[in-house]
Amino acid sequence: MADDEPTRAAQLLDAQAKAARLFAEIEERGLVAPGEGERAVSDRIRDLANELFGTTRHWHRRIVRSGPHTLMPYRENPPDRVIGTDDIVFADFGPIFEEYEADFGRTFVLGDDPVKHRLRDDLPKIFAAGRSHFEADPDITGARLYAEVERLAAKSGWRLGGWHAGHLVGEFPHESIDGADMESYVAPANDMPLRRTDRAGRRCHWILEIHLIDTERGFGGFHEELLTL
Repeated sequence: MADDEPTRAAQLLDAQAKAARLFAEIEERGLVAPGEGERAVSDRIRDLANELFGTTRHWHRRIVRSGPHTLMPYRENPPDRVIGTDDIVFADFGPIFEEYEADFGRTFVLGDDPVKHRLRDDLPKIFAAGRSHFEADPDITGARLYAEVERLAAKSGWRLGGWHAGHLVGEFPHESIDGADMESYVAPANDMPLRRTDRAGRRCHWILEIHLIDTERGFGGFHEELLTL
């Protein structure tokens, strides 16, 4: 593992650029399509990552969710579902590129439902506003950033779908993060500054994840990428 911060930053950015290319290829090849099962789509994305980059490992389980499954937070494990003609679908993948983790999520809308399209379009806007808030506050904590993302979601008419809005990311395997370690999350219980060093003295890098839901209409969407680079 490299201790040199510019090298670490460059590797994390390179991993994210590859993840962005993977997701662009998903859209171009029409892998998210009506009549396909969520697990089949997930497997095709896994195979595409291997085809493009030789990637065979993912640091967290691969997620493709559609319709009402998009309401569920990460830890849920719903049964396989066939994607419908008017569905909203999100994919959340954590591929490992040359020992560095990417964590990338995007939302796809099939059909013409205007509310689903608005949700998909709001996701990157709320991500960008959350990042701007982070950049404007040198001492921001996980709790303060979560509160701002929650405020931005409510302002746009949505709710957050999970108990956190991001987490640490780094070399594989990164510091163990679980629900008991709140310092590793952008979450209400994390009063630690996000700009800090880890136990090895390296700069902490963060993922910001935006999971918006509409419980009345029964769907949600997801957008995730690096916050700190």
